[in-house]
Amino acid sequence: MSNHSVIKTDRAPAAIGTYSQAIKAGTTVYLSGQIPLDPATMELVDGDMEAQIRRVFDNLTAVCEAAGGGLADIVKLNIFLTDLSHFALVNEVMASYLQEPYPARAAIGVAALPKGAGVEMDAIMDIA
Repeated sequence: MSNHSVIKTDRAPAAIGTYSQAIKAGTTVYLSGQIPLDPATMELVDGDMEAQIRRVFDNLTAVCEAAGGGLADIVKLNIFLTDLSHFALVNEVMASYLQEPYPARAAIGVAALPKGAGVEMDAIMDIA
């Protein structure tokens, strides 16, 4: 991986598998999926779905910042939910973290996520 670099921060959960928190290739950063793990305990956050969504955005923020950017640099965001009825809540919370222009986005309903999480997000960031 000559022009690729691994992005790692202790402010986001350590990888729980064979992946990196993010990989930077040129000015593009590919962020791995984040679930609502507390980076200090590596356990799911306590609380309701809003707490889970906020923790995921906090984790993504930490990885973005470790790569030299921020959430505003995300150009594509993928959201995975075990219950699509939480879609409106994702929009509400997302609006408190991001401003227009919002990134391109997909929201996908899935049967299950790692560690029993209700939400996972991955992203592509451009830090040109």
